[in-house]
Amino acid sequence: MNRIKAKLQENKKLLSIYFTAGYPKLDDTLPIIQELERAGVDMIEIGLPFSDPLADGPTIQKSSTAALGNGMHTELLFEQLKDIRKSVSIPLIVMGYFNPMLQYGVEAFCRRCFEIGIDGIIMPDLPLDVYKEAYEAIYKKYNLINVFLITPQTSEDRIRAIDNASDGFIYMVSSASTTGAKDGFGEEQREYFQRIAKLNLNNPQIVGFGISNANTFEAATAKAKGAIIGSAFIKHLTENGIEKIGDFIKTIR
Repeated sequence: MNRIKAKLQENKKLLSIYFTAGYPKLDDTLPIIQELERAGVDMIEIGLPFSDPLADGPTIQKSSTAALGNGMHTELLFEQLKDIRKSVSIPLIVMGYFNPMLQYGVEAFCRRCFEIGIDGIIMPDLPLDVYKEAYEAIYKKYNLINVFLITPQTSEDRIRAIDNASDGFIYMVSSASTTGAKDGFGEEQREYFQRIAKLNLNNPQIVGFGISNANTFEAATAKAKGAIIGSAFIKHLTENGIEKIGDFIKTIR
């Protein structure tokens, strides 16, 4: 069974952490993943840096620019991760933008992910219809879950189409803004969480954007299976280093 599916079956609220590969230092990718698993994280999203990250807020954009400046690129990330399954057992997801994947070759990219032990891919700018027509068979061939995003503006028809095309979890973007840590959620976001919960979708939802502390994690997971923290973690990593990762995770749950 795909590790993501197995993790989703666990009777707990899941904590997923996003970080940018090659940041703060080029060779930090593997140590960060290992330390996150030791700290008790349930899943990890490994960000493949891109020069034009439109959906990302300033913290992640800055880390992406720095990682590219450090020399991070697709082939190097695969090289860094080639032995990851010798030391890490939790689900790993590559998150990025479709252009680097397309340049690498979609099937070659998926094959490498499979060989390494990657469980899923998040490409926010890969449209549902394009995925279904051109790439779904490739993803399934290599046992990769494609994670789709929904936002407060996504129509119910679109949400149900995404649910029907999904085979893992749905990434539920908490707001229409870019990524970034928030202190709390407003009434509009809470109503959105409630509205999605009432749809009784086949796939569980994991909330991203604006999760930064125990309060926002609890609020995000009240109606959802889990939550994703990116910007707040990267900020902590920047200020405190890899050795303090466990301290950050302890503040969340």
